[in-house]
Amino acid sequence: MGRAEDDEPPSKRVKVSSRKSGDLSKSTLLSDPASRSLDDLMARPLVCQGDDDVVGAKRVVKKVEFVRILAEALYSLGYNITGALLEEESGIPLQSAVVKLFMQQILNGKWDESVASLHKIGLMDEKIIKLASFVILEQKFFELLDGNNIMDALKTLRTEIGSLCINNDRVRELSLCILSPSQRVGQDVVRANSRTKLLEELQKLLPPTVIIREQRLVHLVEQALDLQLDACRFHNSLVGEMSLLTDHQCGRDQIPSQTLQVT
Repeated sequence: MGRAEDDEPPSKRVKVSSRKSGDLSKSTLLSDPASRSLDDLMARPLVCQGDDDVVGAKRVVKKVEFVRILAEALYSLGYNITGALLEEESGIPLQSAVVKLFMQQILNGKWDESVASLHKIGLMDEKIIKLASFVILEQKFFELLDGNNIMDALKTLRTEIGSLCINNDRVRELSLCILSPSQRVGQDVVRANSRTKLLEELQKLLPPTVIIREQRLVHLVEQALDLQLDACRFHNSLVGEMSLLTDHQCGRDQIPSQTLQVT
């Protein structure tokens, strides 16, 4: 991480609004005089960059991956309009169309459709497909139980979950949930309102090339800060918070020089 320097004069710098998208529509944004160039950007045809394109002095950072991580960071911070504009201008989508459909189906509780979409994502590892299908159908099972659809829940367990032929111990636990409702409460497995958590669990199961991990950019920055601390020869643990604007480096004057305890 090098020192950030502003080489351009202030008159050439472009300021981007950090307003969230809660009450803003795309038409509202484009009608703003300050965004007069956005019409041209939105009209620009999408041309996805190749995987071989790289950025940075060392030429090791893939442009497609870098832009996708930036878009995910913007969305996670609530800058939905800015994230969408980044996807539009770069021609690099955060997720593929089938992955977007899959994620929306999970949030809408369309379990059978989501399992079908899972098989269209292009996963090569059959084990991952089965594991992901298992957790999706498990969610379907619990929501059926919570809706007192016992027979449908039993059918899902027998014909869908059981047919995957994995995690037999978990299948037996699910069977107990049908026989004894108290088992559900005792194991804290009723998750009718946890579709978002299910999506987070699926993100951990699926390869990062399919679904980018949440806060991936933050994780990379934290890794970089840790490496700077490890490389700091005179590091003092009492030094305050670190800045992203400069590389961390403790000077000799920060080496502890007062005796606090004598044994």
